Amino acid sequence: MPDAPSAALYDAATLFDKSRMDNPVSTTPLPPYADVTAEIVRCGVAVDAAELHGSLSGYVCGGGAAGREDWMDRLTLDAQAGIDSTLDALFQASTAQLDTTDLTFELLLPDDDEPVAERADALVAWCRGFLSGFGLADVPASALSPEGVEALDDVARIAASSFDCDDPDADEAAFAELVEFVRVAALLLHGDCVLGRRQRRQLH
Repeated sequence: MPDAPSAALYDAATLFDKSRMDNPVSTTPLPPYADVTAEIVRCGVAVDAAELHGSLSGYVCGGGAAGREDWMDRLTLDAQAGIDSTLDALFQASTAQLDTTDLTFELLLPDDDEPVAERADALVAWCRGFLSGFGLADVPASALSPEGVEALDDVARIAASSFDCDDPDADEAAFAELVEFVRVAALLLHGDCVLGRRQRRQLH
């Protein structure tokens, strides 16, 4: 597993973890990973479920404007068939989770009963998608706080990582920690690019 992300992100994760204890389950859960995978195959979209959710999350966290009808186009993903309720549910749940204050945003990854190596590969794909979506949102550098810059760097480092899974217990613990770091990174960037922008507008 890669080294743990930056100290600033670690401190944020510690604070955000308390919120997860207070609000352990999102009121708008993501659709199952397997269902999203099946729908992606049907639509002929050339990314997997984790990368698709990462792209959507990165675009929204960067302040990109997307709606239920055009978000796939905004992500430059060419669906060969019309999307159904599963991908619509993915969009609605993802945007709702990011737009609430309960901090229960989740990453769409394979179920916990899948091998940790498979879940680790999916996390790398999620981070790769996040960077792509965030880039499409065209975020100005001035919008990011120092913590946001570090968070984006951490996501990029994980996206470029490869996982060597040879100790099941240690790998499970390290994987869970990295998932939490990535989750917090997304929330920090959403705070910089979306919540911060809203607050600035309210002051004018």
